[in-house]
Amino acid sequence: MNALSASAGSPTSPLLRAAPYLALICSMTAFCVGTSYGKQLFPAVGATGAIAYRVGFSALVLLVLFRPWRQPLTRADLFATMRYGAVLGLMNLSFYLAIRTIPLGLAIAIEFLGPLTVSLLYSRRPGQFAMVAMAAAGLALLLPWRETPHSLDPAGVGFALMAGLCWGLYIVFGKKTTHLPGGQAVALGMSTAAIVVVPIGVVGAGTALLTPSLILVGLVTAVLSSALPYSLEMIALKQIPANRFGVLMSLEPAVGALAGVVLLGEHLVALQWLAVALVVAASVGSVLLGDARPKLPVPQ
Repeated sequence: MNALSASAGSPTSPLLRAAPYLALICSMTAFCVGTSYGKQLFPAVGATGAIAYRVGFSALVLLVLFRPWRQPLTRADLFATMRYGAVLGLMNLSFYLAIRTIPLGLAIAIEFLGPLTVSLLYSRRPGQFAMVAMAAAGLALLLPWRETPHSLDPAGVGFALMAGLCWGLYIVFGKKTTHLPGGQAVALGMSTAAIVVVPIGVVGAGTALLTPSLILVGLVTAVLSSALPYSLEMIALKQIPANRFGVLMSLEPAVGALAGVVLLGEHLVALQWLAVALVVAASVGSVLLGDARPKLPVPQ
């Protein structure tokens, strides 16, 4: 082995140290790009049809990858897994209904209020109240208090808030499944989510879901939005300190806003960028003030 290859394989190699961070960045990017592709399905199959593709195909991919039936489950564990899978499905459905009418980055920013609230309930430190107040200030900048050319659709904001509530419940319910193998829990959870949302998509989109070209886009959306991000997050979680992982994940609203600009032409005004910045800062602060445990990965 020559000196160059030995250096590349060294435990202190910069490339090896950077790999988990690159994996996390790729995870967030894949999620936002996949969601952007999913939004482009809306004219053909609607938001409910797009989420049926995404969750349905994600469940199939995760079942093939993790084969959860190989590990036995108690009745209590099965109930816990199905409960968190149900809120996962409702979270995805609410999020897609939100981005029908409001920009991707703003929907993510509003949705982040869910885990921030859970963090406050579990911590109750004075600093956490300040972080939630900061996030609430960001939300206040987004709410349609008066009709302006840039005001957000009230229904879209409502669905984003519902997605945030479901994210919070997902974290609470997910804590009851942490003793199970991660692959088994998420595969069964996503399968439950598919049982919840796929019938809604079938009713909404009908036979349009059988269009081969749309099926292909739906499969790409599922892989980019769910299967790939979850796998990359698992790689990152093993090597990145928990608090640093949470800080980096807090950048997702900003990544979503940038993806919306580049891929969907969703240009934000200065006040909306300020709202995103406040939510990101609040999430970062919440992680730094918390107990150094990351939020559960959300295979959206």
